[in-house]
Amino acid sequence: MTHVYKNWDRLRSSFWFLPSILVGVVAVAAFSTIALDEAMSEEWAQGWIYTGSAEGARTILGTIAGSMITTAGVVFSLTLVALTLASSQFGPRLLRNFRRDTTTQVVIGSFVSTFLYCLLVLRSIRGENAGSFVPHLSVSLGVLFALVCLALLIYFIHHIAVSIQADEVVARVAEELTQRIDRLFPEKIGEENLRHTAEPPEPCFPEPFDREALPVYALEDGYLQLIDPDALMELAVQEDMLLRVEQRPGRYVVAGSPLVRVWPVDRVTERFEGKIRDAFILGSHRTPVQDVEFSVNQLVEVAVRALSPGINDPFTAIACVDRLGSALCRLAQREMPSPYRLDEHGRLRVVAVPVTFKGVADAALNQIRQSARTNVSVTIRLLETITLIAGFASRPNDRESLWRHAEMTVRGAHDGLPEKEDRKAVEERYLEASRKLGDPTE
Repeated sequence: MTHVYKNWDRLRSSFWFLPSILVGVVAVAAFSTIALDEAMSEEWAQGWIYTGSAEGARTILGTIAGSMITTAGVVFSLTLVALTLASSQFGPRLLRNFRRDTTTQVVIGSFVSTFLYCLLVLRSIRGENAGSFVPHLSVSLGVLFALVCLALLIYFIHHIAVSIQADEVVARVAEELTQRIDRLFPEKIGEENLRHTAEPPEPCFPEPFDREALPVYALEDGYLQLIDPDALMELAVQEDMLLRVEQRPGRYVVAGSPLVRVWPVDRVTERFEGKIRDAFILGSHRTPVQDVEFSVNQLVEVAVRALSPGINDPFTAIACVDRLGSALCRLAQREMPSPYRLDEHGRLRVVAVPVTFKGVADAALNQIRQSARTNVSVTIRLLETITLIAGFASRPNDRESLWRHAEMTVRGAHDGLPEKEDRKAVEERYLEASRKLGDPTE
C-alpha cells in the first residue's frame, strides 16, 4: 500500500497523467462515433447534427485541430509563466502544488484530446471519388468539444490569475497541511492495541535491547518518503521480534545509517533484512504523504521569503503565521500517538519515532521568529498566534513549548526593535500570552 501511495502521489504531481487519460478516452470516443456513423443512414442526421459535405467537414475539423494545438501552446506558456513566478516568489518547493493542480491538467488534456479527436475523424472522411462518407455525428461532436475547450480557456485564464495570488497559494498549502494532520493523527500502526503513553507498556522494554539489537542499514542516500507500518508489524509478528525504527519520514538518510534495530539477532537473515528495507521508501525529495512537517516547511519558506529584504512583504508572512497557528491549534487537540505498537496479544512489536507537538511547533515558529526580529507587525502576530494556540493546548509539554517560543520572541524583539513603543506593544502581547499559558511548570 505504501508503494501505491508513492506512485499515486507521483502521478498526481505530473502534467502527463490526467491528459493521457483524456487522450485515451477521446480516442475511444472517436472510433466509437465513426463506427456509429457507418452503421446509421444519412437520413437520421437532421436538425442539430452536421449535414454538410465531405469538404465542409474537412474544413471544420482542420480548423478546430489547428486552433486547438495553437491554444494548447498558449496554455503551456501561461503554465510555465505561473511556475516561474511561483518558484521565484514563493520558493521552488511550491512547484509541486502547482503541478498537482487538476484544473491545469484538465485544460491541457482537453485541448490535446480535441486535437487528436479531429485528426482521427478527419482520416475517416471520404469524398465522392472514394465512395462518399461523412461522419455527421463525429463532426458535430468535434464542434461540441471545441466549444467546451473555449469555455475552459476562459476559465483557465481566470484560474491562473487567482492561483498565483499569495493568499491563494498560502491557503492551498494550509489546506493540504490540515488534511495531513487529519490523516496522520492518530497513527494507524497497531491502532486496536495502541496505548497513548510515553512509557513502554508491560511487559517492560527488554533490558538487553540496546546492547544486543542488530541494526539494518540503508543501502542508498535519500529522503525517507514513506514507511510501510503494516509490513513492519507483519514481519515482527511472523518472526517473533522487536523492531525499533530509527528514522521517520522527512529525514535525510545516508547510506550506512541504521533504519531499524532488530532483537533478538539470532533470527535475522539476509532475506529478512531485505524485507525490512523494502518497507522504507527513499527518494530525491520530501513528500507530505507521511511527513507533516513538509507542508509546515512550505508555509515557513513562503513567510521567510516574504520577510527577506528583496521582497519585504510582511502581509504574506502574517498570512502564513495565521495558517500555521490554525494547524497548531488543530494539532494541539489531537492525542499524540504512542511510539509503542502492540500486536493483537498485547506484546510490544514495533517502536516508532513519534511526531511531537514540540517538534512541529519548532518547525513552524523558529525560522519565522528569527526572520521577524526587526518586523514589529509579524512579531506581534506571532505572539497573538501563540496566545490563540494556548487556548487549545492542554498538555503541559505543549504549553511549555509555547511558553518557550513566547519568551524567545520577546527577547528577539528587544534586540531587533530600536523603537521603544514597538517594544512596548510586543511586551503587551507577551503578557497576554503569559496570562493565557499560566505557569508551565505547574
